[in-house]
Amino acid sequence: MKPPYTKKPDRTWRKVLHEVIFEADTPAGKWFDVILIISIVLSVIVVMLDSISAIRKAHGEMFYTIEWIFTILFSIEYVLRIISVGRPFRYVTSFFGVIDLLAILPTYLSLVVPGSQFLTVIRVLRVLRIFRVLKLVQYLAEARLLMQALRASHRKITVFLFTVLTLVVILGSFMYLIEGETNGFTSIPRSIYWAIVTLTTVGYGDISPKTGLGQALAAIIMIFGYSIIAVPTGIVSVEISRIKQEKVTTQACHQCSAEGHDNDAVFCKYCGAKL
Repeated sequence: MKPPYTKKPDRTWRKVLHEVIFEADTPAGKWFDVILIISIVLSVIVVMLDSISAIRKAHGEMFYTIEWIFTILFSIEYVLRIISVGRPFRYVTSFFGVIDLLAILPTYLSLVVPGSQFLTVIRVLRVLRIFRVLKLVQYLAEARLLMQALRASHRKITVFLFTVLTLVVILGSFMYLIEGETNGFTSIPRSIYWAIVTLTTVGYGDISPKTGLGQALAAIIMIFGYSIIAVPTGIVSVEISRIKQEKVTTQACHQCSAEGHDNDAVFCKYCGAKL
């Protein structure tokens, strides 16, 4: 008679790899993330220094070698992340999955398009992982609240932006009729550009109205711009006040690598896998 089957603890190499790469609760996982963040910062510094012509002339070959070393290391890390999760596609299409991919693509792209390696400064976005490494759970909760508020208000903000776009087209067209080409408003698109710059209170000053009527319209747009700026802030603030803030944990799902679960969650809210 065969002995009864007993399920062995699920401690496969993929589980261990996932804990090291995605979790910050274990010493190995924390050290991995600390080393990763230091590498990211150093690689961004190398790219920034390489953009300075005097330094590039003196140390260009060294920077080129260092950049490829970092790229190869990050490429290996990216592949290991895909291997360690149960649902690789969920990770690849997630926010950090896209950022991790964009962090290594520019260097390979530079073999075809010279100069594109400077786009690797996008790696600095990966430093956002520091919130998980330092166990700043309260920041994760605040980030989650802000994202929920933005999602809840995106329709209102879309309508607001469409209204502003319509407004600058009308105002720019009026200014084109008032000032004309002799005063620098050579076309309606250029006049719309001026209206956007004025409404947002940026005020580059490259073109400006010369007539009394044009200056009066400009003054109205400037005053109107201050009230416009406050609208999206108010929309998001209202949504933030409506959302009930809950405690979240830094635990990452071993299937889809998603984080930000409730403190008492048993299953992943994104893919349904057991945590």
